[in-house]
Amino acid sequence: MVDNLLGIPETKLPEDPATARIEAGEDAAAVAADLPSSSLPWAVLAEAALDGGRSIEAYAYARTGYHRGLDALRRSGWKGQGPVPWSHVPNRGFLRALAALSQAAGEIEETEEEARCRTFLTDSSLEAARALLG
Repeated sequence: MVDNLLGIPETKLPEDPATARIEAGEDAAAVAADLPSSSLPWAVLAEAALDGGRSIEAYAYARTGYHRGLDALRRSGWKGQGPVPWSHVPNRGFLRALAALSQAAGEIEETEEEARCRTFLTDSSLEAARALLG
């Protein structure tokens, strides 16, 4: 499916074994320790840190999930642009980490990073931006 005017195909990450474990209620830190290349547990840790008012911790978790997601996207053929659909569940860990990174950057007044991540999220998946950032 093509989801943009440039005709760049969507990037869809492979199934993530962390998803079932997180959905089953397993501790995100334990999942991150077992599956450190997955973005999802890092995103969950970042979101919990944001909810707890721990901005620096959230930033570190989110940045880790973001970079792990970039690695996975590149392995899946992503060339630095194009849609990363929210509707494809394995993409959600990366998109959640990106949203959390934007939020955490805003909380520590790193405004350029906040804006860059918000734009990246919106460009990757408007649906994710709406769901995660409002």
